[in-house]
Amino acid sequence: MTAQRRFVRRTVLAVTASVAALTLAACGSDGDGKASSGTASASATATATGGHNAADVSFSKDMIQHHRQAVEMAGLAAGHASSAQVKSLATKIEGAQAPEIRTMSGWLTSWGEQVPQDMSGTDSGMDHDMSSSATPGMMSDADMGKLEKASGADFDTMFLTMMVEHHEGAIDMAKTEKADGSYAPATELAADVITAQSAEIEQMDKMLGKS
Repeated sequence: MTAQRRFVRRTVLAVTASVAALTLAACGSDGDGKASSGTASASATATATGGHNAADVSFSKDMIQHHRQAVEMAGLAAGHASSAQVKSLATKIEGAQAPEIRTMSGWLTSWGEQVPQDMSGTDSGMDHDMSSSATPGMMSDADMGKLEKASGADFDTMFLTMMVEHHEGAIDMAKTEKADGSYAPATELAADVITAQSAEIEQMDKMLGKS
C-alpha cells in the first residue's frame, strides 16, 4: 500500500468516526433534563418538514393539555374500576396518548414555541382544573374530584361517560386542525385522533348499553 493510499484510508476512517460520534451525541440524553431521543426525533422531523402555521401551534398546545387530562383519567382506572374492559380501555388510551404528547412537545420545541406546563406549573402532579371554553371536552375540577372518589361500577359508568365527552372534544379539535393546519404530521395526527377516538366512543357507548 502506497503512502498516499494509507493517508486516504486514515482520513476516511477519521471522518466516519466523527460522524458516528456526532450521531450518538445527537440521540443521547442525560439526567440534566435534555431532550430524549423520542423528543429529539420529533423535533428533527418538524424542522425537516416545516410549513407550520398558527393553527398547528394552537392544536399542539391544546391537545397536549387535553391528552394529559385523558392520561390522568385513565390512570385512575387501575385502582378504581371494577370492569376488566374499562381497565383495558384505560391502558389503551394511556398507551396511545402519552407518546402523542411527546411528539407534539417535540414539534413545539422545534418551532421555538413553549411547551405548555400542566396547571400546577410542573411536569407532574397535574392540577385538575384545565377546563376551558376554548378546549372542548375538558373535565372540570369538580368532575375530576367526583371521578377520583368513585369506585367499582359507579366509577366504570362515570369514567366511560366522561371519556366519551372528552373524546368528542378531541375529535372537534382534530377536525379544526385538519381544516386549518398546514403542517402535514400534525394534520395526519389529527386524522389518527379522529379515527381512533371515534372507534373508542363506539366501544364505550356499547359498554354503557347505548348501542
